[in-house]
Amino acid sequence: MDPAHSIADVQYTPFWLADPAKPEPEPALVGDTHCDLLVVGGGYTGLWTALIAKERDPSRDVVLLEGKEIGWAASGRNGGFCAASLTHGFFNGLERWPNELRTLERLGRENLDAIEAAVKRYDIDCDWERTGELDVATEPHQVEELREGAELMREYGVESEFLDADAVREQVNSPTFLAGLWHRDDVAMVHPAKLAWGLKRACMELGVRVYENTSADDLAPKGDGMAVKTPYGRVFAAHVALGTNIFPNLVKRVRPFLAPVYDYALMTEPLSEEQLASIGWKNRQGLGDSNNQFHYFRISADNRILWGGYDAVYHYGSKVRDEYDHRPETYVKLAGHFFKAFPQLEGLRFTHAWGGAIDTCSRFSAFFGTAHKGRVSYALGYTGLGVGATRFGAEVMLDLLSGEKTERTELEMVKSKPLPFPPEPVKWVGIEMTKWSLDRADHNAGKRNLWLKTMDALGLGFDS
Repeated sequence: MDPAHSIADVQYTPFWLADPAKPEPEPALVGDTHCDLLVVGGGYTGLWTALIAKERDPSRDVVLLEGKEIGWAASGRNGGFCAASLTHGFFNGLERWPNELRTLERLGRENLDAIEAAVKRYDIDCDWERTGELDVATEPHQVEELREGAELMREYGVESEFLDADAVREQVNSPTFLAGLWHRDDVAMVHPAKLAWGLKRACMELGVRVYENTSADDLAPKGDGMAVKTPYGRVFAAHVALGTNIFPNLVKRVRPFLAPVYDYALMTEPLSEEQLASIGWKNRQGLGDSNNQFHYFRISADNRILWGGYDAVYHYGSKVRDEYDHRPETYVKLAGHFFKAFPQLEGLRFTHAWGGAIDTCSRFSAFFGTAHKGRVSYALGYTGLGVGATRFGAEVMLDLLSGEKTERTELEMVKSKPLPFPPEPVKWVGIEMTKWSLDRADHNAGKRNLWLKTMDALGLGFDS
């Protein structure tokens, strides 16, 4: 079957955001207001920051501004993998912060536990399933890489289990799977939009004032605090926390550290009992393959399969536009890859297709900082693994605003910055050259060419 037929009837909207549980937006801010802490951005980073700020000090007056609706962007349209890793995976952390990796791994597990505790404490109905994740080999050279990876992780106290071809296919049955690495407890599956909406409700129950459809248009010092201009008023705050993802940051000097890379996903119709039996997947783990240009996939609470990744699309000039959220050629490509992985599901239809920008930085994990004499903090650059790490970013921002040294603020990961991207046209040429080289490596037993080796040496080792 032509894979294009499987997407003939899709809705071009994120499956998660089409849920009937979606709450009505709060009114926009009209007029001037004052607060102790202003949080800009209604995605996970902003929501966790507002919530934790109130948990730390219930008397603190907290305002949260969201330019559109809570969770509408990356926080509501991602794959729903909530990982313990703060470093975009063990190996990225090992390459960049080997001396503090054990600490980062511990803090990541503690952070995931804290997210799970908050989901229970605030009774957030978000289809939370701590099922773990399987990294699968789909090329022969990746089998030994996974085996060696399991041994290396064990040295750092990270639990994982190597599965040979038979064992991995007992978990999820695909003829393309040659081996697997099962992380049993450090990833949860979640309905991402419901998590955002639940955090919004929890914030408001604690007294956070939430204003939606209220953009933060300008930031300037005002007396001992800051003033933020909005379309219909102003907010005067002692401190400001910025969780604006890929959108233009109010601290302009951080903008060169980010590049918007577009990612795309498909969602199937619910699988029948017979279709489920044909693929197994009884333990409901999240999955990702081991290519540079990789796919991520998981099963939803109502037994649909989300299939995303592979293409990572950068537009010249770091443009972020609504029309980039859909890319038919990528949808067709993804559908073809899906049926290669699961030929027994031929005839299955996709119901939703969508995409959006990811805030990519050159080290692929969040970076942090302050501005305006410590009155403003920011956390950015999660590079597609932010569902869990955003809570850690919120803790870091609040620590930085407090001016106190904590275990988090003393981390080299927190004190350092990634390399900024070069200006155009060098930025576009570099990203396109890297994507081409990664595709070659995936089709050449993983061998990295001179360009990729140079990028690795510069600390710019990129994957999709």
